[in-house]
Amino acid sequence: MRQQPFEAIVAEYRPTVLRVCRAVLGPTAADDAWSETFLSALRAYPKLRPDSNVEAWLVTIAHRKTIDHLRAESRRAIPVGDLSETPSKDGLPGSWESDLWAALKTLPRKQRETVAYHYLAGLPYADVAKIVGGSPDAARRAAADGIATLRKTYLEGEAR
Repeated sequence: MRQQPFEAIVAEYRPTVLRVCRAVLGPTAADDAWSETFLSALRAYPKLRPDSNVEAWLVTIAHRKTIDHLRAESRRAIPVGDLSETPSKDGLPGSWESDLWAALKTLPRKQRETVAYHYLAGLPYADVAKIVGGSPDAARRAAADGIATLRKTYLEGEAR
């Protein structure tokens, strides 16, 4: 069995792939994922077995391209307006940071590290666990305990 020309594949499956991309990404980003799907498919098509399910193959590629778009979108910076500065209690700019640092210093080292790596650096617990040692569940527990302690000590310090 001989493969169809790639142009015929595009003509036949274009609507299906576009529907998949739109369903996952919405109409705005779907066109980019659709194009990337067919560019990837064009490169891989010569190696595709003749008895393959072409539609399933293209939908799989489209799925991966939409995931790539979602991941890239989640990493993009979101523009914001002017950031208001937190008023300081003693008239010194940034003094709230020293209060926060003082509260952070009271935490045990592992809690302080897990809070910093997860909440400040945005790393998932699996990566935090690799850095500080232990399991992702232990990292999650240490971060939760650290946040609970910070809420208690930092907020008590604000009340004074």
